[in-house]
Amino acid sequence: MATKKEQSFQASMERLEEIVRLLEEGSKPLEESINLYEEGQALVKLCESTLTSARLKIEELGKETPQ
Repeated sequence: MATKKEQSFQASMERLEEIVRLLEEGSKPLEESINLYEEGQALVKLCESTLTSARLKIEELGKETPQ
């Protein structure tokens, strides 16, 4: 079962994909495109933070495992 954080990450990635598609279409007015771009930037930061946390957790778990 996926955790809330994983669901949030997945939802963020799906929204990012949607934003990219909308911006690539080029059919939105300039102001709406700027708003979409800003939303996308915020989602990128959120996803990067989530991935960094996951990487650090995996590294910590690797250190705990006897070799």
